Amino acid sequence: MKRRVVVTACSAITPIGYGKNDIIAALKLGKSGVKPLRDDGLLTGHIHSRVFGTVDYPIEYGFKRQYTKTMGPVAFYACRVAKDVLEQSGLDQEFITSGRLGVAFGSTHGSPTVQRNIYKTFFNNLEEEFSSIGAVDYLRSMVHTTAVNITRMFGITGRVIASSTACTTSSQAIGFGYEMVKYGMQDAMICGGADEYDTTTVAVFDNLLACSVDFNDRPECTPRPFDTKRDGLVVGEGGGAVLLEEYESAKRRGANILAEVIGFGCNNNGGDLILPNLDGITATLRLALKDAGITPEQVDVISAHATATKMGDVIEAQAIDAVYGDGPLVTGLKSYMGHTMGTCGVIELTLMLYMMEQGFVAPTLNLETVDPRCAMLNHAREIRVGDINIAAMQNFAFGGVNTCLLLQNGRQTTA
Repeated sequence: MKRRVVVTACSAITPIGYGKNDIIAALKLGKSGVKPLRDDGLLTGHIHSRVFGTVDYPIEYGFKRQYTKTMGPVAFYACRVAKDVLEQSGLDQEFITSGRLGVAFGSTHGSPTVQRNIYKTFFNNLEEEFSSIGAVDYLRSMVHTTAVNITRMFGITGRVIASSTACTTSSQAIGFGYEMVKYGMQDAMICGGADEYDTTTVAVFDNLLACSVDFNDRPECTPRPFDTKRDGLVVGEGGGAVLLEEYESAKRRGANILAEVIGFGCNNNGGDLILPNLDGITATLRLALKDAGITPEQVDVISAHATATKMGDVIEAQAIDAVYGDGPLVTGLKSYMGHTMGTCGVIELTLMLYMMEQGFVAPTLNLETVDPRCAMLNHAREIRVGDINIAAMQNFAFGGVNTCLLLQNGRQTTA
């Protein structure tokens, strides 16, 4: 039996703020979180892009030492937002540890800053430091470090899904968590992702000539999704989490229902591992609509993947046009904070939840002149005030992985 799945809590650590009030203020003011790239003393001298979406404010963690010893920076982000959603949810400890709550959480690399120190010791043959490398270093750096540190800190004994599919990591985590609850495998899931600052990530995309370089002296002017002057993505960092619950259970306990996840589509292009694929993306959007049982005309807003790469934006615009035409408003939220890698899906979904609650759509930042190849869409170029009933969240990743999530406003769900 299929069950309805609702979002009852959310939290995000982003380059434009941590917490609902700061994030909403940044969206309404058009505030960018892109800053100059921090010098790591190693790679920055070789990187052309000098901008980064950075979390440059202090965060109060307050975690006990027994938990932090297995946590790298990425796990700190993950556990902080997981703690937030559990506190918001009001779930009791009995439920949290019952096996009925699971975790679907991931990152792009694990913790690259920890990995860097391990490899530096190995490759430089630093014998005096070799003995300092231990099991906890692997636990801090491994690709599923976010998911398992969450389970350890909160005593979660349910299913664990550790997605790691680059830019679709956290959107896949949410989609897989939705399916776990929908088909009765779990009653609730903590879903999301996190990625930390490290110049190795910037170096990878910089080497592929995919990073923005034209605005190194004006970081706030990039990225520029759908704009004629866009010149590539801006790497960012952060973390985000949502709590998904079975609807009837959430309603019985009086939970605050923010939204309902009504559809999820995920597929692979089955071909090139880097270039976006129009047929694959278009198919994903239609899969989500079919899963939700709605028509394209019912979607009010699309949060586009919109990385500000030359061809990525064009292919996505063509896919949106093929499925939706010029009906829904289209916004590119990476314009405010850069591409937060594995966590972009959950961060952008959280921002959409905030906008649903507040009744506005934030425009795509830095969209001054729309590329004619993307001009067929209904771009949000200024703040639009009004109810959002249904929103689509789109993310696409290296490896040809495509995702689309459909959300219905919680007011509609409980009406």
